[in-house]
Amino acid sequence: MSKLNEIRKIYFIGIGGIGMSALARYFKSRGVAVSGYDKTSTPLTLELEASGIATHYEERVDLAPKDTDAVVYTPAIPADHSELVYYREQNYTVVKRSDVLQWITEGSFNICVGGTHGKTTVTTMIAHLLRHSGYGCNAFLGGISANYQTNFWSNERNVVVVEADEYDRSFLKLVPDVAVITAMDPDHLDIYGTPEEVEKAFVQFSQKVKPGGCLITKQGLSRAAELKAEHHYTYSFDNTDAAVHATDLKVQNGSYCFDVVNKNWIIKDVVLHMGGLHNIENCIAAITVAKYLGIEDEKIIAAVADFKGVRRRFEYALKNDQHVLIDDYAHHPEELRALISGVKSIFNKEKLVLVFQPHLFSRTKDQAYGFAHSLDMADEVIILPVYPARELPMEGVTSELLLNKMLITHKQVLTKEEMKIWVATHQPKLLVMAGAGDIDALVQPVKGLLENH
Repeated sequence: MSKLNEIRKIYFIGIGGIGMSALARYFKSRGVAVSGYDKTSTPLTLELEASGIATHYEERVDLAPKDTDAVVYTPAIPADHSELVYYREQNYTVVKRSDVLQWITEGSFNICVGGTHGKTTVTTMIAHLLRHSGYGCNAFLGGISANYQTNFWSNERNVVVVEADEYDRSFLKLVPDVAVITAMDPDHLDIYGTPEEVEKAFVQFSQKVKPGGCLITKQGLSRAAELKAEHHYTYSFDNTDAAVHATDLKVQNGSYCFDVVNKNWIIKDVVLHMGGLHNIENCIAAITVAKYLGIEDEKIIAAVADFKGVRRRFEYALKNDQHVLIDDYAHHPEELRALISGVKSIFNKEKLVLVFQPHLFSRTKDQAYGFAHSLDMADEVIILPVYPARELPMEGVTSELLLNKMLITHKQVLTKEEMKIWVATHQPKLLVMAGAGDIDALVQPVKGLLENH
């Protein structure tokens, strides 16, 4: 923590990233002068600017502050970024986002949530349960909480709830008192190389749990025998072999009502207003953490009922008698599978039209068959061009790669403008938009096309 106390001014390269912006808000809350760079202006960077954090959008060394005590960058920033190169050559303190999280959590009780998918929702649910119940926590979220419209908040209680990101092995710098692992599916193979290396990293993450700490893992993970801690609970939506699971599920007015069962306790009539069967499972993970911390059942039930979700996680952008528009961050085959299954569990009589924007050429190439298989679960699919993010194009890797592997009849690749024309013409009743790129910028225009019909 001594490193933190020495920082009076801090600069973020890639400040608009969801994890970076949470750290920027943290330092702002401590009275530190915060500024940053990002490639493009977004609603998130505009929020940061409105809070007094100066941000610029041109890669220019002359705009970068020279009197900063530390420079934080995200691994998504290229190594030849001129500002990053300048700071390194001038021997500034230059660290990754994960290093700063390590500094912050060195002296706190830490609840760290990892997993190749589900971690943002589970992290936000846990943080909400602790805040709503009065237990109290500091929260570093990988998404915007719909309850509080932020991805960070502070509290005088020395408890930190943090999303543990596996990208670039960042999560191995954290030391959890409570660790949650939601999934260990192959992802970020540009970093890890093989699925086995991904699994190995999660095993290493589980071994970071402090002596006497708690590990909470989804039932049925590979290498489960190697995931151990003094207190270890498994959870599942419907697998009764798990230590904690749901029973007596009912769908009521688009919400879920269920009981959460453990051999030593039961919480009856939990109501979750967030769609998607996978979110019931995420909720069970969060409830397991709350029970481990000793939070009373009535407070847990009240907090879950009040949970409004996470921006871009099964988020209803529009819901009326004419149209339902759902926006979701799903960018991995398993996330798409869970999303489509969840939508169909609520709207089982409607034709499901899915608009999907693949994220990263490497992921599209590595997971092509998985994507095609998941996309085939929809009734009709529109695929947008691949969003490159930090990558250069790869020969032969385009959205047509996925299209050609799909089996359903109603499928096409369209540009963003062509997709909007299609929506305006066809007026689908149930439309789901998914992806981790810039597809979220299309949600409001598409909503307008449906509302104005």
